[in-house]
Amino acid sequence: MKIVITCKLPHEVIEPLQAKYDVVMWEKEGEPMERARLLHEIEEAHGLFTNVADQIDAELLEKATNLKVISTMAVGFDNIDVETAKQKGIVIGHTPGVLTEATADLTFALLMATGRRIVEGMDVLRQDEWKSWAPFFLTGQEIYGKTIGIIGMGRIGLGVARRAKGFSMNILYHNRSHNKEAEETLGATYCKLDDLLTQADYVVLLAPSTKDTYKMMGKEQFAKMKNSAIFINTSRGTNVDEEALYHALEAGDIYAAGLDVFDPEPISSSHPLLRLRNVTALPHIGSAAIETRLEMARLACENLVNGLEDKPLVHEVKA
Repeated sequence: MKIVITCKLPHEVIEPLQAKYDVVMWEKEGEPMERARLLHEIEEAHGLFTNVADQIDAELLEKATNLKVISTMAVGFDNIDVETAKQKGIVIGHTPGVLTEATADLTFALLMATGRRIVEGMDVLRQDEWKSWAPFFLTGQEIYGKTIGIIGMGRIGLGVARRAKGFSMNILYHNRSHNKEAEETLGATYCKLDDLLTQADYVVLLAPSTKDTYKMMGKEQFAKMKNSAIFINTSRGTNVDEEALYHALEAGDIYAAGLDVFDPEPISSSHPLLRLRNVTALPHIGSAAIETRLEMARLACENLVNGLEDKPLVHEVKA
């Protein structure tokens, strides 16, 4: 059977696959497989190893006459036409759980870097702008003891809340339902979205990408935030109205933003948000710890093999 891998993976990850299957892997580091190549390769593929950089849409799936399983090296699967895949009897695997702590680490690191203007400070040094110590030079926002508002209290939300607890932060959260663990072990308080926005010093968006969360943070929501508040997004770029965010930052309606995700991705250096000094931006590296990415790849491979051998996937998308 033929497997198509749309990104370059380490030898130790793909070696077990090559021993059993005909493996076609894209070799360009840091680039997704070209669309034309993927459309060609998918025609004879039985298994597809993909990630968030690929659009697995109806056009592609219609050509996939032999495809049994799609395995994405990601938690989210909004780039996959799940309905069409299910109609064609194709099972879909993803990799939740293994990236929780790495993504929570990055989220809190982004919060701290944005609040304390860490990247700006490095730019000052690189551009030879540090002339003297000054009382209010590069002052930012305190973190310890402040109020954090977490939108989306899933695994990663809990991870961020645990880190916030270590900074004695007051934890508010908004979710589709109450999270007993967050409330009982971390003292988190469930509240309506509007209440969270008006009270939080740090608003952290960790909601999944769905029809209901599309641009859930827009002009109205940013207007409710404190002008000293900081917005952090490590969920999906589609959850934010980027134009509204730009205007809120430029006008001083909110203090700053830390962003790991955008819509669409990747962005260029000419992106309007990158022109603002109160934006700390990263290239979607939430789970980019070596150990985490290797485990994600191994789990995605296990899902792939199980699907090819008609065994239950470790983590199957049921939506």
